[in-house]
Amino acid sequence: MSHEIELKLALGQEGPAALRRHPLLAGLACEVQHLGNTYFDTPQGDLEAARMALRLRRLDGRVLQTVKTRGAGGGGLSRRGEWEWEVPGPGLDLAGLAGLPPAALGDEVLARLEPRFTTDFRRETRLIDHAGACIEVALDEGEIAAAGRRVAIRELELELKEGEPEALWSLAEALAGAVPLRPADTSKAARGGALLAGAWRLPEGGTPSAWLHRAVVALDALADSDDDTWRQAAREALARLAEASSDRGGDRGDAARGLAEALGDPAWLTPAFGLAMVRLARSLPADNALA
Repeated sequence: MSHEIELKLALGQEGPAALRRHPLLAGLACEVQHLGNTYFDTPQGDLEAARMALRLRRLDGRVLQTVKTRGAGGGGLSRRGEWEWEVPGPGLDLAGLAGLPPAALGDEVLARLEPRFTTDFRRETRLIDHAGACIEVALDEGEIAAAGRRVAIRELELELKEGEPEALWSLAEALAGAVPLRPADTSKAARGGALLAGAWRLPEGGTPSAWLHRAVVALDALADSDDDTWRQAAREALARLAEASSDRGGDRGDAARGLAEALGDPAWLTPAFGLAMVRLARSLPADNALA
């Protein structure tokens, strides 16, 4: 098992091109891969309910089986446990799954696993040394397909390979100044589950970090559903964050109010918006349960 620490950022339509032009990345060696993934769960969604993900990944003629456990974080930052190993394919290695610690993978659950949805995307990977850390910069472009529905994948994952997590925030801020991006808290697996169900659920608010998490997930839902009610939900969550931050100094509350106001513009995803949201997320503890 390994522990994955990464910062996930959703990109606007012009984001990939702007990212490739960014001076921090333009001169770096780039590896390109095409990744085809099938996600499995029971018809009742036992793994999703346990905030776990199980997939088979096709990569360069190999099949990799991956299990990811429930995550913790927020504002784009996540920490998850991960098991990954090569399997013969084309189906699941049930014996290997049975030997894993997560309690959700009992015999009764294993017997009911079936393919649920797919993700297919092109990944560009670069390694960068930044702020004393080694960070993998992965740009993913493709789609998620479930139940005859499709949504685009256009996201950036900054994965910490060596060093301190604070370097991820530093790099995200450096990129956000020129690239339309924002924090994203919903994994590809959770997005596929929402697409399959045809419905999104927002996490509860309460603390400033929980209100930010709710706002970020609402923007994730907006991107995949194109339903403007999610934009209003994000504005309301940011307004509640501002209220909850009123006794902790003005900067955080002012930032949240400014972001809520910016969401009133249909063309809200600008570099200025993304930079402000990354800075707000950086100022809050990443302590929420993640899907």
